[in-house]
Amino acid sequence: MIAGNFCHILKAIFASKRNTRTSSKASNMRMIIATLLATASIFSPLNSFAQSADVEATIKTVDVNALILTLDDGKAYKLPEEFNFEGLKEGVKVLVFYTVVDDSRIIDDLEII
Repeated sequence: MIAGNFCHILKAIFASKRNTRTSSKASNMRMIIATLLATASIFSPLNSFAQSADVEATIKTVDVNALILTLDDGKAYKLPEEFNFEGLKEGVKVLVFYTVVDDSRIIDDLEII
């Protein structure tokens, strides 16, 4: 689908009337725009890898020294150093927003439910 739409864009960019002459600047600009569009279409799916995920679970353990929160889903989540541990204890149900970085889950935000 994207490739089909992209082909129509390229055809529109490079289409020119036979009776008119295009300058080299206009031709260069068309090439630059086509290159930028091609690059954007290739890298657009990569944006989804950097997005945050969330999980709703119950706290299993809280390690204040190691800054690790383990939930009942069996996964460990790293907390930022400035994190406020007030109200976090075993058995509390939470909604955790996290990002996966180098195979570890880093907590972006946490809500007690």
